[in-house]
Parts: sequence; structure tokens; C-alpha cells
Amino acid sequence: MKCKITLLPGDGIGVEVTEAAVKVMNQVADNFNITLEFNSQLIGGASYEKNGSPLTDETLQSCYDSDAVFLGAAGGPKWENLPHHLKPEAALLKLRKALGLFTNIRPAKIYEALIDSSTLKKEVLQGTDFIVLRELTGGIYFGTPRGFDKNRGWNTMEYSYEEVERIARMAFKMARERGKKVTSVDKANVLEVSQFWRNIVHEVHKEFADVELKDMYVDNAAMQIVRNPKQFDVLLTSNLFGDILSDIAGMITGSLGMLPSASIGSKYSLYEPVHGSAPDIAGQGKANPLAAISSAAMMFNYSFGMQKAAEVIEEAIERTLAQGLRTPDIFSEGCRSVSTEEMTNAVIENINEIYHNQALGVFTL
Repeated sequence: MKCKITLLPGDGIGVEVTEAAVKVMNQVADNFNITLEFNSQLIGGASYEKNGSPLTDETLQSCYDSDAVFLGAAGGPKWENLPHHLKPEAALLKLRKALGLFTNIRPAKIYEALIDSSTLKKEVLQGTDFIVLRELTGGIYFGTPRGFDKNRGWNTMEYSYEEVERIARMAFKMARERGKKVTSVDKANVLEVSQFWRNIVHEVHKEFADVELKDMYVDNAAMQIVRNPKQFDVLLTSNLFGDILSDIAGMITGSLGMLPSASIGSKYSLYEPVHGSAPDIAGQGKANPLAAISSAAMMFNYSFGMQKAAEVIEEAIERTLAQGLRTPDIFSEGCRSVSTEEMTNAVIENINEIYHNQALGVFTL
């Protein structure tokens, strides 16, 4: 099997974590006897500096021609004062829309070795394993009209039937493979667009009677994520609410540096760590590569249909953390501080050990 991947390292530590993810992907490809072909392109601030645009047609075409896209990070204070359409973040919105990436998948899983890194109590976190499904190409980020003048600013939050129906269907399908529970988050008590959302989710649910559906207002959902995260399995929500809730969910794991994500459409897919470009530590070997590496695991699973490869990567991350290796963002007393490269190499060593043990029929916990 041959897979084409467009790499968009982007800005700041995006370059470093993308390099780490590529090392892991190449090792997994060798182990599982597949061929990966990479095409690296500029995006965000790096693209603006060279091309005057945060996302060029050439970069977009490369994404169209690939089996999957891997993004490092985009943005930074250097470009904050640019017009909105030239900011690095504009490239991300345009890319999501152009590729039709209507579903953003963010796991919120607690690694046992990091359970004490969160500010929440251990007994609250133990056993947490849910995913946030965020609608990604509709809602207030894309609605029109939008704008501002000296007296007021305005945005429009809108959804079509198709936009809600397709992500609701994906949520129920994913729940069937997990804990068979969907929590649909909205603000239907005050927003007509949320009532519209709720009506369609319930309509789709009729086709998935084996999956439990619960409605929850977004303010309550934010509280429940930190109060009792174990109650959730698949959390389904709109673009704006999902943006906020997925970051809240991220912090219960101890660090945004640990969070992967996948953005999926009917034809294209993009994978990226949730963290930003962190220009203050760029080039210093301090970046945590684990979110990027875990995003690569999601790529093997969702785009390439290689669930076993994804499981090997995730087990290697768990094992590496259990060995006490930590980058600065997750460092704690009694652990060993390592660089981006050292953490990456340790994960690769564990991948090889796990793969070869399984190949020999030696299965370990």
C-alpha cells in the first residue's frame, strides 16, 4: 500500500512536532510494510512571509492530491495585526472549508502515567475516555452577514439541515463502536439555531435506537466535563461550542501538548495536534511531540484503515510515559526531563519492541 501525505509544518514548534511525527510514521510504515510519500508545503505565517498569503493554491492542490494532510501548528503574535484574511488562522478556516472537513474529532483520554498532572482529583479523572465531535465547517465562524464598525459588531450563527444531519450520523456511528452514548450539546433554551440542531439530532437518532441520546446545554456541559468527565462517551456539538469544550476537555488531561485531533470529511482528512505554535519555545527542543505522534496514530486508523498500527503507537506513548520521560510541559518531580528528540526516539524504541513482541506472539500489558 502507498499513501500520499501532505505535510504542513507551519509555524513555531509546528516544524519540530511535525518532524517527530514523520519519524514515527516512517518507522510504523517500515514495520507494517507500507510506503509513505510526503510532500511538504508552507501554511500560516511561514506562507505569508514567502508568498504574501497564508494558504496558496499550490498548497491547497497538494492537499487535494493527497490521501491525508498532517498539520503542525499555525500562527503567532508576529502576525496578529494583519487583516483577518491574511492571518495564519484564516488559512485554517479556508483549508477546512475547501477540504470539506466537517467533523473534528478530539479524544479526551487520561494516560494513567499523567493522572496526577491534572489539577482535578485522581478519583474524578480515573477512567475518563471520551471524544468530542465538533462540527467544523458551519456555524458562527462561517455564517453571513458578519462584520463590525465603530458602533457594533455582528456575526451570524447558522446551520443547514445537511450540516447537522451528517455530523449527527457520524456521532451515532462512532458511539456504536464505543460506549453507545451520545451527548448532544446545544443552547436550545435561548437559540433558535440550537433548537434546529436538536430537532435534527433527534430525527437522526431514530435510526440508531441502540445508542443512548442525551441533550445538554453548553454551560452545563462545561461544568460536567470538569465535575464528572467519566459520564461522557461521544460528545456532539457545534463549531463554536466544540471549540470551547474541546479545550476544556484538553486541560483535564494535564496539558494541551498531549491532545491529538482529526478533521474528517466525506473525501479528505487532516490531522493535527491541538496545541498552538508556542513561539516562545520554538527551536529549543522543549516541544512535546506526543500530541503530534498521537495525531499520526489517528491518521493510520481513520485514513489508512490500519487500526493495529494506531494501537501500537498509542501503546508506545503510554509505555514511554510510564517510563517516566517528560518534556517540560508535563514534567513532575521524580521524572526525567527529555528533549523533543529524546521523547520521539523513546516512542520509536517502544513501537519497535511492541511490534516485534506481537509478531513473536509475546503479548504484554
